Amino acid sequence: MKDLATTTTPGTARRLWLLFAQAVTIVLAIYFVLSVFRPDWLGRTAPLQVPVGPGAKTVPVLQAPAVPASGSYREAAGRAMPAVVNILTSKASREAHPILKDPFFRRFFGDRLPPQEQLASLGSGVIVSGEGYIVTNNHVVEGADAIEVGLADGRKAAAKIVGTDPETDLAVIRIKERDLPVMVLGQPDEARVGDVVLAIGNPFGVGQTVTMGIISAVGRNNLHINHFENFIQTDAAINFGNSGGALVDTHGNLLGINSAIYSQTGGSIGIGFAIPVSTARTVLESIIKHGQVVRGWIGIESQDITPELATSFGLGRQSGAIIAGVVRNGPADRAGVRPGDILLAVEGKPVANTGEMLNLVAQLEPGARATLKLMRENRESTVDVTVGKRPRQRQ
Repeated sequence: MKDLATTTTPGTARRLWLLFAQAVTIVLAIYFVLSVFRPDWLGRTAPLQVPVGPGAKTVPVLQAPAVPASGSYREAAGRAMPAVVNILTSKASREAHPILKDPFFRRFFGDRLPPQEQLASLGSGVIVSGEGYIVTNNHVVEGADAIEVGLADGRKAAAKIVGTDPETDLAVIRIKERDLPVMVLGQPDEARVGDVVLAIGNPFGVGQTVTMGIISAVGRNNLHINHFENFIQTDAAINFGNSGGALVDTHGNLLGINSAIYSQTGGSIGIGFAIPVSTARTVLESIIKHGQVVRGWIGIESQDITPELATSFGLGRQSGAIIAGVVRNGPADRAGVRPGDILLAVEGKPVANTGEMLNLVAQLEPGARATLKLMRENRESTVDVTVGKRPRQRQ
């Protein structure tokens, strides 16, 4: 019986070998061409031809592909930066030279007196509304005669103050421009220590700058910076000119308004403070609606319970706020609150210290009824108080 397998002749084998060799040669040629002219198709870096001297040949140098480095926050910065503005304010010096105040001198020179010196300052702000509303620090625009806003796209516009709130060091200004970039508000209540944040502003007037750090602490108070304090602390570099700028998360959402630093030199040493955007939003909405911030008030002065006070007065607790004074005929006085009472809760929300007490009372609506939980002579009781309107504080 014959073998059914096909027998390969020497001529056939030679032709097959030639076809194989030609195919390999073509593939290698194509690979060489692509590696020189389109290395990105092969996932390789592109060579740069760098001249090594006049009339000399060039040598190939490898260049990294245009992709974000691992851990880059370019997308977050790219989303947030367009909505951060530079603020330039100017005001006439209120202190004239003594000779300019002399009536005899003014009688002879009159209108030819030299103009008052113009004082200029730099700051930052954040566009939070397509209608041109910008949130910044009160100390950035306080007393300004003129305000100019510089946008990230190069536009410049005059701004007017809508309202200020010295007690939180926040202010709202407005520009009349179209097609404004707006920053998305984040969730500062969800922020935790260790979260990466970016600070965006105009430090020392060098131009828009982004610095990176982490959240070092939340809920910072008793710093004696503002009347109402609930700061986010960060080690992201914040310097002169960053005031009013944005503190954003890794998605480019606004967490806070950069407000202050702790420094003995005037420069950043890694201790910066930002006002949470939740506070800024409340201030913004109140200013737009009322022209000022409206807060609740019950007419009491308080101090924190310390271990020493607890021991001295025989108190059975070390949290709460001792009522040190009551405004005569104020809401608390009319409700029967007395000095020496310990305020434990406002509308069911516990009071741990004076700072919390101020914030809880401020959130009450003027004219409404509120329930206070007190401790008097180691006995708990509740009183109802008609909330008043907090008097506006002088700047």
